[in-house]
Amino acid sequence: MRIEYVYNTTFSLDDESVITEWLVKAAKSEGYCIGELVYAFFNDNDLKDLNYKHLGHDYFTDVISFNDSVDNVLNGNIAISIERVLENSKKFNVPFQDELLRVMVHGLLHFMGYDDSNVDESKVIRKKEDDNLKAFHVEQ
Repeated sequence: MRIEYVYNTTFSLDDESVITEWLVKAAKSEGYCIGELVYAFFNDNDLKDLNYKHLGHDYFTDVISFNDSVDNVLNGNIAISIERVLENSKKFNVPFQDELLRVMVHGLLHFMGYDDSNVDESKVIRKKEDDNLKAFHVEQ
């Protein structure tokens, strides 16, 4: 089990070990385990470039998931725009850390088969995000 954090901006997480433990528990609660994950943090333009290069989407996004999971072992890369997370935290009037944790677990939930390509799926994944965010705050 390994979660690596790669910083392509001046941003860095305050406590990687606490977040790692939380992500492991989130996976375990759904019957999964973590193999190898990389969380990479980017600025808006760099993540937009990745979005276009890999998905053909020419727009900004907060998170992109590259899933290499096998069975119940979660593997892959999750790319996050720190600028987009900050903007969304202001837009939705939530603390930056909560919005960051939300997109981090959102990427992980995609690896577990949750999707958000329609309204019903979006409601389910959003509920899972909320439940995991609550669990993070209870554990702190």
